[in-house]
Amino acid sequence: MPRGIGRIPVLDVGPVAEGGRWPAKAVVGEAVPVRATVFREGHDAVAATAVLVGPDGRDRTSARMVDIAPGLDRYEALLVPDEPGAWSLRVEGWSDPYGTWSHDAAIKVAAGVDVELMLAEGALVLTRAAQGTGLPKPAVQVLLDAVHALRDLARPADARLAAALSDRVRATLAAHPLREFVSPSATYPLVVDRPLALAGAWYEMFPRSEGATFDPELKQWRSGTFATAAHRLPEIAAMGFDVVYLTPIHPIGTTFRKGRNNSLTPAPGDPGSPYAIGSADGGHDAIHPELGTFADFDAFVAAARTNGLEIAIDLALQCSPDHPWVTEHPAWFTTQADGTIRFAENPPKKYQDIYPVNFDNDPAGIYAEVRRVVQVWIDHGVTAFRVDNPHTKPLEFWEWLLADVRKDHPDVIFLAEAFTRPAMMQTLARIGFHQSYTYFTWRNTKKELAEYLTEVSGEDGSFMRPSFWPTTHDILPPYLQTGGVAAFAIRAVLAATGSPTWGIYSGYELVENVPRPGVEEQIDNEKYEFKPRDWARADSLGIQTLITRLNEIRRAHPALQQLRDLRVHRTSDDGLLCFSRHLAAEHSPTGLADTIVVVVNLDPHTPREGTVFLDLEALGVPVHGDSDGVLFAAHDELSGNTYAWGSAPFVSLDPNVQVAHLIHVRTR
Repeated sequence: MPRGIGRIPVLDVGPVAEGGRWPAKAVVGEAVPVRATVFREGHDAVAATAVLVGPDGRDRTSARMVDIAPGLDRYEALLVPDEPGAWSLRVEGWSDPYGTWSHDAAIKVAAGVDVELMLAEGALVLTRAAQGTGLPKPAVQVLLDAVHALRDLARPADARLAAALSDRVRATLAAHPLREFVSPSATYPLVVDRPLALAGAWYEMFPRSEGATFDPELKQWRSGTFATAAHRLPEIAAMGFDVVYLTPIHPIGTTFRKGRNNSLTPAPGDPGSPYAIGSADGGHDAIHPELGTFADFDAFVAAARTNGLEIAIDLALQCSPDHPWVTEHPAWFTTQADGTIRFAENPPKKYQDIYPVNFDNDPAGIYAEVRRVVQVWIDHGVTAFRVDNPHTKPLEFWEWLLADVRKDHPDVIFLAEAFTRPAMMQTLARIGFHQSYTYFTWRNTKKELAEYLTEVSGEDGSFMRPSFWPTTHDILPPYLQTGGVAAFAIRAVLAATGSPTWGIYSGYELVENVPRPGVEEQIDNEKYEFKPRDWARADSLGIQTLITRLNEIRRAHPALQQLRDLRVHRTSDDGLLCFSRHLAAEHSPTGLADTIVVVVNLDPHTPREGTVFLDLEALGVPVHGDSDGVLFAAHDELSGNTYAWGSAPFVSLDPNVQVAHLIHVRTR
């Protein structure tokens, strides 16, 4: 940490969490916006350079920053890390002699004031610039030619000045600036993960439901297995998903086992909630016998990999009363005044079949055991964990666990399932969770969505990577209860394009939208029963086809794989939401600029139409002359149609025909 203010003050560097207490986040290939406030005394020109330092401690990449808030001294540059690891960043403020001279000279020479003096000073500045270390010969020659022109008394003063202010000279000094009084900021940590930590499509399934059969003699359901669940993997892969997330696969307790729809009276054959983990067959390091063995699980993981899929499992740190921990480590739980162990509650919900772990009792023992359990599953090919209710466990535990796993397995991803207060959600992200569930599920109106999309893609995106889920096995929001097929289509489009990471819960393709009275969840909740599905019906509803196309579009367009490039655009109708994602050519893996404009009808019942007012600069569209004219070809990636759009196109979307436009901006 440098002492004092520095010759050229550099303040408010970002992205930085708590003064560098925790690292900001990025992934390989992501354009990271580095920002700082840079200024100086007087009127001389000031500039700044953003620098990324690689895991080896060497400066890897740098860029001159641009003023993004004229008058407020706020500068930004986008830098792209090219490998995972522990990176860092800093900002260097510096005095810009050429910038100072070129500004003053242009004014004075035009006014006939101190003309020869200004030209002579310019020659000195450019001579110093040409003497800089490491300049390639062509750059040196450009600068020396300008010096010669400035000193050529046979030429008019304005021609001599023009030679020193030429585009060639400016471009050369932009690439090889003359920097004085270089003042570096502190160096701040930046952790760089593999791309899946930022962008991917997740598919949630209960493996016991896949292949479950009804035994007419016993009048009971028989569980599906890993072998039967594996039959579903090719179709999941064909829809374009990257990760298959399995709800808990461990033995399930029988004490206080829940029946259908969370009832307290299970019928014979009811499988119980998989979140009531633990029985005589084992705990978190075991597999429910009805699903198969570890060999069967290994075969399932192998089948997933063959289909290009990774496996995530639930990390739910809670126990049924039958879990081995309850008898082996009774101090790990909370004993009430009447001598009973406290069960879990989330009022008004009660979970009599689950005991929370008390991390204040024998923390060392609990930490070590959880780390051992996580390692068991990593050793069996699990590369991601969806962590159930992390906000109900101590933050210092997660900070330790995530750091310890990262040290040995930096590719393993942790998704925080924490629908709770903002401070807790943001802190979970800052201490190490790679991704986070969000409030997207309950943001429905144009105003709500516009504000939320702007929030999650803004500066918070340096720490909290959002994962958008229209539903989960616990949540069926009112919008989807009443909106029919169109509502499911709308929310799929918003989730798939509003965030680089999105996911669906199995059955979304079938528009499962009947709620259990009084709660925001489906009737006949799969947590409490087997739920085999007729997947042949999915094609007739169109949602599976839409999901497949959305994932195809996401993979084809790098702009949709970025988080911090979103811009909301005005629309004349409150039922129409418009936002765009733009990736400049210099930051795109293809070397080509990529821009997607999303226009969604938020009303699942009624056609909506109106004017969209596009910020053309945000789209990377050059404006020449009349900005209301045709400026680019708007190719709809959903319908295949191409339109001629200007700055204010008129759109009409019927939810019974097409709920959204996904426009690929083509300027050539």
